[in-house]
Amino acid sequence: MSGISTFNAQPTRSLIVGGGKIGEAITALLCGTNDYGVTIADRDARALERLKGSWNGKIATRCLDVTDGRAMREAIAGHDVVLNAGPFSLTPVVAEAARDCGAGYFDLTEDVASTRCVKELSEGSDSVFVPQCGLAPGFISIVANDLAQRFEEIHEIRMRVGALPQYPSNALKYNMTWSTEGLINEYCNPCEAIHGGELREMLPLEGLEEFALDGVAYEAFNTSGGLGTLCDSYAGKVRDLNYKTIRYPGHNAIVKLLLNDLGLSNRRDLLKDVLEASIPGTPQDVIVIFVTVSGLRDGRLTQESYAKNVYGKEINGKRWSAIQLTTAAGICTMVDLVRNGSLPGKGLVRQEQADLKLFLGNRFGQHYT
Repeated sequence: MSGISTFNAQPTRSLIVGGGKIGEAITALLCGTNDYGVTIADRDARALERLKGSWNGKIATRCLDVTDGRAMREAIAGHDVVLNAGPFSLTPVVAEAARDCGAGYFDLTEDVASTRCVKELSEGSDSVFVPQCGLAPGFISIVANDLAQRFEEIHEIRMRVGALPQYPSNALKYNMTWSTEGLINEYCNPCEAIHGGELREMLPLEGLEEFALDGVAYEAFNTSGGLGTLCDSYAGKVRDLNYKTIRYPGHNAIVKLLLNDLGLSNRRDLLKDVLEASIPGTPQDVIVIFVTVSGLRDGRLTQESYAKNVYGKEINGKRWSAIQLTTAAGICTMVDLVRNGSLPGKGLVRQEQADLKLFLGNRFGQHYT
């Protein structure tokens, strides 16, 4: 077996690693078709039982410790594709097991080091490796690339994304909508950017700016991982390329107090405990996407932007938050595009290789519209 068989009349045998909120949303999307057979792997037996009960036997489950490479290989055996919805720290174990089993590999990681590991594992492989299939990195790279292709000379690519509460009510003006570990990683790790044509490492939380969309005020600042592989793809082709996370005004100052002044950037376990004990989650969220590209078109300095708000919705009687839906739709769409032959079926596939029109026209990608 060598990854996904395109245009296969048989259901694609899919192993989802991680039975949390995102894994559940991925399951809902894939099980809504007749094209995917789904197995969910997680070490939480109770979560697996709950998921299995929700789907009335339509899915299989496997309780395992994902950190155990041998057990991971046994779980992957017999599957065509692995969708990794687990913590970024597990990426190397899952990706290596997928390679050894000849299964296609897709993940949601925003972690730079984990993505480098996936790129190395993809070299010379007969199966496909598609990292960073979420919102940012992920969909945001597809949008940026689509806009950039409309210019003969690209000066600047600015990518801004936020997963925000619709009804902020605390001083941070924020609710936990995503992985706490992933959030801390984005706030604490160095950020890649291209500035003046040179690849640079930028400090997280810096580069604060303010703007408004549809009458709503926002701020944005540097965070790690959102550019995905765009720095590689656009090296020597763009003067400035950067990614910033969107928040409501005032958020950045408080986060700097916590991380820098109180030193919690060096005590990430404590920071995680504080955030999870103090900041409630919410299903009432909104995804704000804002990408701007400027450069020369027909010899004239021109700017073009893509702006979109995405909200949660009900699917098959269950309400999904915006971050669940966009993240799950991102990875499911990339699997679908590989499956139907719209993307390469082996080696490393970058997000920006996907065509925006094909993505948004896909049965899963339509959730972004």
